[in-house]
Amino acid sequence: MSKLIVHPAARPEEDGVVLSVTPETAGWTYVGFQVVKLAEGQTFSRTTGDQELCLVLIQGRADVTTSQKQWLGIGERMNVFEQLPPYAVYVPNDDRVEVLALTPLEFAVCAAPGHGGHDARLIEPGDVGTEVRGYGLLERKIHNILPETESADSLLVVEVFTPAGHWSSYPPHKHDRDALPDESLLEETYYFRVQPEQGFAMQRVYTDDRSLDETLIVGDGQTVLVPKGYHPVSAPPGYDVYYLNVMAGPKRVWKFHNDPDHAWIMNPK
Repeated sequence: MSKLIVHPAARPEEDGVVLSVTPETAGWTYVGFQVVKLAEGQTFSRTTGDQELCLVLIQGRADVTTSQKQWLGIGERMNVFEQLPPYAVYVPNDDRVEVLALTPLEFAVCAAPGHGGHDARLIEPGDVGTEVRGYGLLERKIHNILPETESADSLLVVEVFTPAGHWSSYPPHKHDRDALPDESLLEETYYFRVQPEQGFAMQRVYTDDRSLDETLIVGDGQTVLVPKGYHPVSAPPGYDVYYLNVMAGPKRVWKFHNDPDHAWIMNPK
């Protein structure tokens, strides 16, 4: 079993957490990630400490409260594969957040080092940049939830819908060197949902020297750790694939490097 795949728990913890990644468990420095599932009426609370958070409502509706702000009845999509842009809430370090589920609720807690200077804020669907990227069997839909153009200290958050039979995070690219302006160093998690849920996605994680070279079969609700290397994704025929990406590193810039063997794919003859 690959150490790059994090499996959800069979049952939620008392606070609803079903999957958890910390810098300690991942063996890296910046990115933390959790998936929380609540029944209607259940609550989740967290103090942020030295971390900034981005809570992404994957599906369901909720009330969200921080130390100074409150947003009631947020959430629109009841199934992630409706492909509506999500609601999200940014929470700075040295704050707290409470989530009350108004329906069955699934949300992600994206975490990275926070340094202050940003207020808690609601990210509404209209604030989420939507684009279709690629062509042909490379085409996929992107929701830029917390891109580098929006204020935060460390976090970059994006979700991707890959249709059945298509590829994404493709051509293979990496961002594992602190070598700006050419490439940035960013750790990354991929949280997968698959429709129908008995399906799977495929992801390869590999480096130029092949010291890391794994091809992963990823199920619904699982998370892949990308500490370094290229990391393309394939959605098999018959199965639509969603993933939520969380990235963070020493500089909040997404600058990637395509695998030279496959970079030509972006400029076909």
